[in-house]
Amino acid sequence: MTPPRHGAGAGQDDPHDPRSYEAPGAFQAAVHGLSDPLNDPLPEPDPVPPPQQTPYDPHGPQQAAQEWYDPEGYQRDWYGPQDPVQPASAGPYAPSDDVQQSPAGPYAPSDDAVEPATEVLGRIDADEPVVPAPRPDPEEADEAGGALAAAAPLAPPTGGRAERRRAAKGRGRRRPAPRPGPENAAPAKPMTRMEARRAAKAAKDSPAVVISRGIGELFITLGVLMLLFVTYQLWWTNVRADQIAGRETHKIQDDWAKGTPKQEAFEPGQGFAIIHIPKLDVVTPIAEGTSKEKVLDRGMVGHYSEKPLRTAMPSDKQGNFALAGHRNTHGEPFRYINRLKPGDPIVVETREAYYTYEMTSVLPQTSPSNVSVIGPVPKQSGFTEPGRYITLTTCTPEFTSTYRLIVWGKMVDERPRSKGKPDVLVD
Repeated sequence: MTPPRHGAGAGQDDPHDPRSYEAPGAFQAAVHGLSDPLNDPLPEPDPVPPPQQTPYDPHGPQQAAQEWYDPEGYQRDWYGPQDPVQPASAGPYAPSDDVQQSPAGPYAPSDDAVEPATEVLGRIDADEPVVPAPRPDPEEADEAGGALAAAAPLAPPTGGRAERRRAAKGRGRRRPAPRPGPENAAPAKPMTRMEARRAAKAAKDSPAVVISRGIGELFITLGVLMLLFVTYQLWWTNVRADQIAGRETHKIQDDWAKGTPKQEAFEPGQGFAIIHIPKLDVVTPIAEGTSKEKVLDRGMVGHYSEKPLRTAMPSDKQGNFALAGHRNTHGEPFRYINRLKPGDPIVVETREAYYTYEMTSVLPQTSPSNVSVIGPVPKQSGFTEPGRYITLTTCTPEFTSTYRLIVWGKMVDERPRSKGKPDVLVD
């Protein structure tokens, strides 16, 4: 519920009524002293003086409109008029006795108009001029790197809200110090024509640098070519030789299946038989002759058939069936014949029969000119009398052709094709 306002039904005992502070009987004396109550109305409470206004001058400088407001507002309605804050040095408040001793007479409003209190931040005296706090020069603050602001903080501004905002914006803005760089560097002095020629000549590579660079590129090229050559020799030649040897094996088997007439002699490079080495998982066609291009490099095994190194055929009643093959590259059918042990089977398949040999001995190394190892009774083989033998020859050590590796075997079984494969070839 809103309490009654000042002057609306308040009695003399109301502390908010200014008449309650007058002496008893003053009101009646004032009424009897009037000549005519209609011409001299009763005294009223002190009116609130209007704010001081400056007469309007249309030709004068224009100022922003300011709206006056009561600093106490509704606080006075609830708690009565509030006295402005007194300085700490002021003594205790004592009520004046002039009101009680004033003579009876007509009530006149006081000449001392109560002006609205001015709200000043920091509770400073209104008579003292407001001096804004000094702010550092932005250029000096930039040169000092902010050291001055950190050492001595600025005093809080004493103005109004707008002044405080401007002061806060001024503190927050700091111009970064310029950094040394190409933009701040002094422009370079233009070079003369002679200096430009010397600089261009110095920028060019010297002959030694050009030569060393060319040699380096040459070595890199040679290294790449050697890598490609090794890849070709160790990988691609085997791929191609296996393809050719596989096609030749199928061709020989197809001719046997078709029943083509038997040949007494074969052309150089013509396949006529198939060799099986179960321990090494070798199945390779045998061709006539030992030509490198026509036989050995095509992944096939060659039969020594040219004079004076002509050797026997498997169907002969006695003699030495001598064969040659690559140990490395080009299919390398004889690469691991050094792993054969005495008794390991070696089977030669022809149109008419399967000829089975057993490995008997090995010669790890001998000269390529030692042709006695492929004779009818090979020397150093341990054989002493004629028989039906087989000789396998290849190069050694690996990846070279300095010496020859020799493996010998003796025939132990001859089985016609009509009776089927020998037991060593049956899975």
